[in-house]
Amino acid sequence: MNRKIQLKDLGTRDYKETWDFQESLFADIVNQKMQKKENPEIETANYFLFVEHPHVYTLGKSGDISNLLLSEKQLEEKGATFYKINRGGDITYHGPGQIVGYPILDLENFFTDIHKYLRLLEEAIILTLSDYGLQSERSEGETGVWLGVGTPFARKICAMGVRASRWVTMHGFALNVNANLGYFDNIIPCGIKGKAVTSMQVELGHEVDEAEVKEKILKHFQNLFEAEMIKA
Repeated sequence: MNRKIQLKDLGTRDYKETWDFQESLFADIVNQKMQKKENPEIETANYFLFVEHPHVYTLGKSGDISNLLLSEKQLEEKGATFYKINRGGDITYHGPGQIVGYPILDLENFFTDIHKYLRLLEEAIILTLSDYGLQSERSEGETGVWLGVGTPFARKICAMGVRASRWVTMHGFALNVNANLGYFDNIIPCGIKGKAVTSMQVELGHEVDEAEVKEKILKHFQNLFEAEMIKA
């Protein structure tokens, strides 16, 4: 059972190129799991990808295309691309100033519970934001991390959407650090009307060191997973 997670920081990379890379890692792990049936000595790999994408909108498999408020021509004018993809969730935006994380894990190396996995992802972000003095939380029935839940000023700071098959995960989270929030005006984020989005920069009133934020996310992610292993 391999509980080591390989970190790969891809820097700035095209969405489709990154999606293809995720798919290749995902397929490799699934193939390892098949081989493991014949040879129990084989260990499946785990990865954690950090990346920043050029402007792009992505729509989950159950999402509503009407939540994209731009025509193909308008997308081009804004220098943005659009993809319908195979994760859960509705529509979201990725772009510069946003930290995107894609854990590609064989959950059978850790625990077989997708609900727990999503809650741990959320908790890693909540703890990271707390390091900066930002009190964030979950919003019941809405995956992701929010500020001001239960008030007229509820706003989402981190979107999440994952895919899992044979207990192997892909896709993940997108935390708005120094992102240009104007790009969210072109969609109904996550298909949820009447709620705003925000960023660490907006909440703190200054630009935030993204490399430092990545370090904190990774630290909390590892600590949370290790804590689960101790419980097990």
